[in-house]
Amino acid sequence: MDKEIQSLIRKETIRQNKGIELIASENYASKDVRHACESILTNKYAEGYPHKRYYGGCEFVDQVEELAIERVKELFGSKFANVQPHSGSQANAEAYRALLPNGGKILSLVLNDGGHLTHGSPVSFSSFMYDFVFYPLNKDGHLDYDGILKVAQIEKPNLILAGYSAYPYAIDFKKLREIADKVGALFMVDMAHIAGLIAGGVHMNPVPYAHVVTSTTHKTLRGPRGGIILTNDEEIAKRINSAVFPFYQGGPLEHIIAAKAICFNEALQPPFKKYVRSVVENTKACRDEFKRLGAIVSDTDNHLFLLNVLDSFGLTGLDAQKKLEAINITTNKNMIPGDKLKPNKTSGLRIGFAAITTRGCDAKDARAIAKLIFDYLSNKIDDKKAKEEVKRIVSSWKLIQDI
Repeated sequence: MDKEIQSLIRKETIRQNKGIELIASENYASKDVRHACESILTNKYAEGYPHKRYYGGCEFVDQVEELAIERVKELFGSKFANVQPHSGSQANAEAYRALLPNGGKILSLVLNDGGHLTHGSPVSFSSFMYDFVFYPLNKDGHLDYDGILKVAQIEKPNLILAGYSAYPYAIDFKKLREIADKVGALFMVDMAHIAGLIAGGVHMNPVPYAHVVTSTTHKTLRGPRGGIILTNDEEIAKRINSAVFPFYQGGPLEHIIAAKAICFNEALQPPFKKYVRSVVENTKACRDEFKRLGAIVSDTDNHLFLLNVLDSFGLTGLDAQKKLEAINITTNKNMIPGDKLKPNKTSGLRIGFAAITTRGCDAKDARAIAKLIFDYLSNKIDDKKAKEEVKRIVSSWKLIQDI
């Protein structure tokens, strides 16, 4: 054993177990998923696709990948799927390549309103390879479909992009597809954050409406870290496969693909539907308690909401994040619609309940967490009392290694 790495893994295990994890993009994978991630499948090179590999000895990894493909198609109702993307960012790059091989104009959400780096950030590959233009949220922080149509009619994009990293409301994919059709654009959805909610039936499924859907597998879907790409169009599916391999990637991570297959199977089972309903219920319970206490928060339809810490407590998002981390509550600073501060400071925190719901958090715990954070950021309780309350809340939850 590598004693240094072993020690650090042990410390991280302790950190995860003793804390309240509210980062909306994190979750806890099951034992079965983790077991597949550490399996001997990591030894196998398998460039290409099942039955069309560049290497021999792929009989069993072919079957693993085929299982993953069939299960994710069943889960989201798609005709075609690629399970090889190493991450959500790579899945997006590969989808752009499949849809716009020679570059083009992409219409996406204003990044500060909840977009992702790969949705046109100046520091991302996306803005170097494509011409991004943007639509904003309305003054209430919601998607303005009439406004999106007006921008699309002016900009005439080749592709309209939906799916966000900090948007707390339901998305009407049917309306967005209608907008795309009106301006002759393709329509793509990055459902990374809400994939689990879609799989569990508590959010509209974009697959029937989008030309291409990308996702990660490790957020609300509760699988290993990785990406997927879905489509119902056979010709686009062929272009996706070519964009993934050989254009952007070499050998697929078959141990991770096995873990994806397990997570898709878990998401097909009745307990997963109960889980995602609980995620939504817990998120709303926490948000409502914050509002009752007088904090400024967004509403929520999904697994996250935005807490305006600048106007509620006189703290930047960065300061609030650091302050909460000191008492074992993990969050992340986040821009809020119309934010006047820069991304390295922000006026808000993004609060999510996918991870701790996996551990056993219920609505009562969610309300207690809101009160704890409110009292602590308001300086009504000190570090010692706050840490004791965190310890009390997590004491009845599952240990990470037992999930």
